[in-house]
Amino acid sequence: MSYDLVIFDNDGVLVDSEPVANTVLASYLTELGHPTSYEDSLRDYMGAAVHRVHDLVKERSGQLLPEDFDETLHARTFAAFERELKPVEGVTEVLEGLVEAGVPYCLASSGSHQRIRFGHRLTGLDRWFRDEIVFSAQDVGRGKPAPDLFLHAAERMGVAPGRCVVVEDSALGVRAAVAAGMDVYGFTAMTPADALVGACGYFGSMKELPGLIGRA
Repeated sequence: MSYDLVIFDNDGVLVDSEPVANTVLASYLTELGHPTSYEDSLRDYMGAAVHRVHDLVKERSGQLLPEDFDETLHARTFAAFERELKPVEGVTEVLEGLVEAGVPYCLASSGSHQRIRFGHRLTGLDRWFRDEIVFSAQDVGRGKPAPDLFLHAAERMGVAPGRCVVVEDSALGVRAAVAAGMDVYGFTAMTPADALVGACGYFGSMKELPGLIGRA
């Protein structure tokens, strides 16, 4: 089927940030006395807002992270982005196709507006995403896997949830989209399909996406 709105996740779908960000996060948590491997970080935090890091560390260790944890993490992540961040291969072609076809799209990310904008400026994706189609977990009370962010994006874009399709690469994001009553396709470049339970279908290359969402 075709859809009235395509909702993109950001990290790992538009910008190839997950390897960079999770390397930084795992290293910082380990430095603070909470041993975390890169694989642990992907499993536990990929697709989540930073409050999940605080919640899981407290749940597992009974300890609170430092008051400046978010600020330090963001600074280290942004520095790594400046060195390494790139757009996901093929995503600009997908965006060009949607624009040419007149298909509305937007972004709904667990990341902060600052992080989203910083990454887009570095990669040149800012030309595709004006402010009014960028939505962050900062805009709602609960981030993914709650459906709030996707429902907020659909409402702001004036499209019923059932007419939206979400493009996600994290288990938490897929759960959020399903809970919002939206179709969702799982991008398997970093996450295996069996970890994206509930997706309507899966794709490993952006060139496959237009055919899945009825815009080939």
